[in-house]
Amino acid sequence: MVRIDSYRFGEIVIDGKRYHNDVVIFPNKVKANWWRREGHVLQREDLRGIMEFKPTLLIIGTGAVGAMKVPGETENFVKSYGIDLRIMKTNDACDLFNKISSKERVVAALHLTC
Repeated sequence: MVRIDSYRFGEIVIDGKRYHNDVVIFPNKVKANWWRREGHVLQREDLRGIMEFKPTLLIIGTGAVGAMKVPGETENFVKSYGIDLRIMKTNDACDLFNKISSKERVVAALHLTC
């Protein structure tokens, strides 16, 4: 099981490895360098690999101050698959992921900067 060791603006440590670009954390792997079509707006196509994985819960970390936006269309798209969606600042998203990742099929998509 993957575990987040720490997070600070622009850096996350996962299982002892440091990342400086946005990441998607699956139960057994980390997708590094997660890029979105529009950097601070999460679109449906940005979630392609996540939706194929079919998590029960998707945690979106919107950055240190919450600058990344999740439009209602994107929220509805995720929920239409029966996936629970939680959107919060990345620090809170990291805490939630660590608390429940052993209990559910969880994916965390995390914006590391603003």
